[in-house]
Amino acid sequence: MTRLEGRLSGRVALITGASRGIGRAVAIRFAREGADVILVARNQAALEEVDDEIREFGVTASLVPADLTDFDVIDRIGAAIFERWGRLDVLVANAGILGIMGPLAHTSPQVWDQVIAVNLTANWRLIRSVDPLLRSSDSGRAIFVSSGVSGGRAYWGAYAISKGALEAMVRTYAAELAKTNACANVINPGATRTRMRAEAYPGENPDALKPPEAVTDAFLDLAVPECTRNGEIVTL
Repeated sequence: MTRLEGRLSGRVALITGASRGIGRAVAIRFAREGADVILVARNQAALEEVDDEIREFGVTASLVPADLTDFDVIDRIGAAIFERWGRLDVLVANAGILGIMGPLAHTSPQVWDQVIAVNLTANWRLIRSVDPLLRSSDSGRAIFVSSGVSGGRAYWGAYAISKGALEAMVRTYAAELAKTNACANVINPGATRTRMRAEAYPGENPDALKPPEAVTDAFLDLAVPECTRNGEIVTL
């Protein structure tokens, strides 16, 4: 099949949490826009299902089944991208977990460590791994996914705290990129029909929420070379 041309033609994009929800929708949208996509998620079978859809656009995704709390694998991903492309044009750091909701004082050390590892530390490791690749692009774009509870909310515990820290980290990183061709921003997608949303609000009617596909325009706008935004938190 002839490869589709679009706003990301010739761009290389790395997307984490790409097997479902927002990550999956962004992966498919970016492929439709012509990007070479590198998809990271823990579930190999689910990644292959995304790849099946992407092939319809004349694109073959690079699939990386990995747990991002294995931090060494993040370094290997960066090295592999360098070997193949020598640059990274777009990073979409979407992977995240909710953990256990409840009083902060009742959060177990195990849950705390896991949520912070996935939602914060893995994203710092991604920055550490791919920063030289983003700077090697003529217009490197890093997009991180946050939440409306990032300012702190009762019973959201480690999740809310990890997202608040993530936003501070991205603003810090963006300031360091200010005089380069790269930039970094945050998207708060708002209430979206995802598995994590269903975990947090089990009594909510999912049909009342926007689907993940509805937020992909915002990701695309931050991913394209023409984007000049840096250090912003985009709330949908």
